Amino acid sequence: MTYQLPALGYAYDALEPHFDAETMEIHHSRHHQTYVNNLNAALEGHKLSTLSVDDLITQLDSVPADKQKAIRNQGGGHANHSFFWKGLKPGGSTLQPGALRTAIEKDFSSVEIFKQQFEKAATTVFGSGWAWLVKQEGGGALKIVTTANQDSPLMGEAVAGASGFPILGLDVWEHAYYLKYRNKRPDYIKAFWSVVDWDEASRRFEESK
Repeated sequence: MTYQLPALGYAYDALEPHFDAETMEIHHSRHHQTYVNNLNAALEGHKLSTLSVDDLITQLDSVPADKQKAIRNQGGGHANHSFFWKGLKPGGSTLQPGALRTAIEKDFSSVEIFKQQFEKAATTVFGSGWAWLVKQEGGGALKIVTTANQDSPLMGEAVAGASGFPILGLDVWEHAYYLKYRNKRPDYIKAFWSVVDWDEASRRFEESK
């Protein structure tokens, strides 16, 4: 199996004015493509390359020691970005009444409080990393977590310092926003709500049961 760069399903300029076309093109066709290329190179000829990327990054303890760092970084980059693109939608969508909205209101009191807490977590990631809304294992509560670099909650607490099934994810590496927002990461984070695909998040939440 050779890992492939996934198609976005929308044009690079489709998320304007919130996410600009130049950033989207560079982010997808260069940054993400590089993670894919490096992952394929690290796993060339290895039986682990038959796994889906999500399964691969949950099994880092099965990876030869000399390949673990490359697969953690490059596999994490591929998995995280593949998830990120699917969670975006031109024009965004509304969080409709349903299981996910009910869970957010239960675990965070309201959707607005959830957004405030998510924005704070994303803003305070030091350096490069991600902010996530995850569902905890065993049908547990929703939780906001952050990871460094290209770590994913799928890697578990021992590796990533966080765990859970991702429902939403936001890339807060500078390459995701610097051309448009410069050093104003909070503005980029607020813009995220205008392009979130809540229908996809709701589907993920249902899948987690």
